[in-house]
Amino acid sequence: MSKKDYYEVLGVPKTASEDELKKAFRKMARKYHPDVNRDNAKDAEEKFKEVNEAYEVLSNAERRQQYDQFGHAAVDGSQGGGAGGFGGGFGGFGGGGINDIFDMFFNQSGFGGSRQAGPERGDDLRYDLEMTFEQAAFGLETEITVPRTEDCAECQGTGAAPGTQPEVCPQCRGTGQTQVVRNTPLGRMVNVTTCERCRGEGKIVHSPCKDCHGRGKVRNRRRIKVKIPAGVDTGARLRVSNEGEAGTRGGLPGDLYVYIFVKAHKLFTREGDDVICEVPISIVQATIGDELEVPTLDGKVSLRIPEGTQSGTLFRIKDKGVQHLRSHGRGDQHVRVKVVTPKKLSERQRELLLEFAKVDGSDINPEEKGFFKKVKDVFGV
Repeated sequence: MSKKDYYEVLGVPKTASEDELKKAFRKMARKYHPDVNRDNAKDAEEKFKEVNEAYEVLSNAERRQQYDQFGHAAVDGSQGGGAGGFGGGFGGFGGGGINDIFDMFFNQSGFGGSRQAGPERGDDLRYDLEMTFEQAAFGLETEITVPRTEDCAECQGTGAAPGTQPEVCPQCRGTGQTQVVRNTPLGRMVNVTTCERCRGEGKIVHSPCKDCHGRGKVRNRRRIKVKIPAGVDTGARLRVSNEGEAGTRGGLPGDLYVYIFVKAHKLFTREGDDVICEVPISIVQATIGDELEVPTLDGKVSLRIPEGTQSGTLFRIKDKGVQHLRSHGRGDQHVRVKVVTPKKLSERQRELLLEFAKVDGSDINPEEKGFFKKVKDVFGV
């Protein structure tokens, strides 16, 4: 079976420098290392051998020159320990040889090496809090109930019954990890796995706590006081430190994040920190003016409507909006008036309106005047 071109195996041009060869080899070795390809270890091992052989030849200046001149025939008889024997010493790694490649995989990539399991921070939790419009405007102090995992109060999170202590796992010696050493055609491989006896905890409980059954953790529904500042709106998020899930092996708890959802109001809408309110008025009020009582977040206030007010006019009431979230003061309230036209008139009301039209000089049949006349002029209808 003919061999692939060594440069093609490493994916480099024939002009590749020593550094380029080294980088290419590291990349391909990582890709095809058997410990990275456990689902297809046999095929990966063959490709890894091929990559190793290519680099062993091309990283040696003399052998590379021979290969460039005569191809595989010039190097097949001089492989030393063979393709899988690492006989050439991996000159490109500065003399470190096989130790360098194992350092690359096991220390940098995390596939091996024994390290003691340390403290781990607990997970963060989320709580969705629904608030009224007024509560969001003025702030709220309340208690919420959050289901979470906590350290067992009986054993203080150790998992051992009071008066006893967990023991260091004799199998992993407290590291929480075990090593399996196997010999392969590539050399001595070390595979690090979670210790089965202590399940990665590094300790064994012989007298389990009766409350948590040796787990060191219990599930509780904790009541937590939260203070929601004035001025929040839907989408705001409040972080409560250390009120999330409990950590493991002495790690800190996670955080609790309270997400705010503000219910719609029957009268008010919000634009930034301003409040909008629509108030209906009659034709008479709009025409001759009036003084109204309008609702605000603080209660009713008096608002003067001048005569001749048109429907849709906005009136501002200063400092009656929502509290600014990050500064002092409040927004404003804007009252939009809506002139309501009566749908049914009594005979007397109709007579009075007709009389008003005559006194005012208005034409109650305006097809030939004003807006409708302009429409007729433009469209010819």
